[in-house]
Amino acid sequence: MTDFTTTRRLFDIPQGLVYLDGNSLGPLPRAVPERVARTVTEQWGPHLIGGWNACGWMDQPRALGDRIGRLIGARPGHTVIGDTLSIKVFQALAAAVALNPGRNVILSDTGNFPTDLYMAEGLIKLLGPDYRLQLADPEALEDAITEETAVVLVTEVDYRTGRRHDMARLTATAHARGALAIWDLAHSAGAFPVDVTGGNADFAVGCTYKYLNAGPGAPAFISVAARHADHVEPALAGWLGHDAPFAFEQGYRPGEGVARMRVGTPPVLQMAALDAALDVWEGVDMTALRTRSLALADRFIAAVEAACPALTLATPRAHDQRGSQVSFRHPEGYAIMQALIARGVVGDFRAPDILRFGVTPLYIGEAEIDRAAEVLAEVMDGALWDQPEYRARKAVT
Repeated sequence: MTDFTTTRRLFDIPQGLVYLDGNSLGPLPRAVPERVARTVTEQWGPHLIGGWNACGWMDQPRALGDRIGRLIGARPGHTVIGDTLSIKVFQALAAAVALNPGRNVILSDTGNFPTDLYMAEGLIKLLGPDYRLQLADPEALEDAITEETAVVLVTEVDYRTGRRHDMARLTATAHARGALAIWDLAHSAGAFPVDVTGGNADFAVGCTYKYLNAGPGAPAFISVAARHADHVEPALAGWLGHDAPFAFEQGYRPGEGVARMRVGTPPVLQMAALDAALDVWEGVDMTALRTRSLALADRFIAAVEAACPALTLATPRAHDQRGSQVSFRHPEGYAIMQALIARGVVGDFRAPDILRFGVTPLYIGEAEIDRAAEVLAEVMDGALWDQPEYRARKAVT
């Protein structure tokens, strides 16, 4: 059984702060600064460019990919890290559409994260007028899959409400109707057990700076099902996805398997941070993590609903229909969240009216949940949010 009091000590969280925003940016693992510093002083400093060989920098994207693959149920050798999540979404979309010629619809839902939809719009502009993006309500996504659908692009957990799609069911429906399925795991990886192999996902993508705690700007990952890995054609044919990048050939030859989904130069310092952050997960039982996450979320929901009747729960109550965040609605959600943050309870806000709270058992327990509910009740009871400084919108919400 995982000891979550022990994992809590692996993070550097300011004293007295209740941090419920790991669904947006994970806190600093204590091992990260030393690991990054050591990479700078013991690798980059003395080895200079020789570090690519002497320190194994070029191989790390696949090694780190396998560490993430364990957390998302991917087969070894089928996940690689690098670039940003937007780039990985574009890669997966372009590859999936090419694998399914004769179909012209990219299907997603209205709850998907906007950047995923922007990537789809951009790809369609390149593909031409025969292609289109179709959006369905989240609850109607399965029924919207037709013989025109080339690929279904789904974020497993809705970034606003925390609503969770059924990966295995939706993918099975997509395949039965001749479509492929891409899963964005930005709010899934590290939040609960994921099984992209068992769920039969064609592609999976995600970021590492949320529940995986690798730091702001940390690299993304992409996982490709074994049945596709050796013949997908990467639209972004970067030099490190080439079969022999240092042959400097004029033409592109894709690398072996998932390696062909690499694009640019590996971010060495960010990989050092990611490597240290992933150490936290060694020995963590994902089933135990999920059980505790749901219990803590239920505790928070019950306390807030009892004390704050003006807030409306946006997150599904059914355990199998939600991720690891709790969201409430209120017309003054932004100001309320700013008042909470000013009092040491950190969540975040998503337009138009969502207050989000990430429940991450690695460093959150009953005491933090109870304190957050208590402060939220104080803010609501006294209308403490109704101040000009809390209404002024910041660049990042």
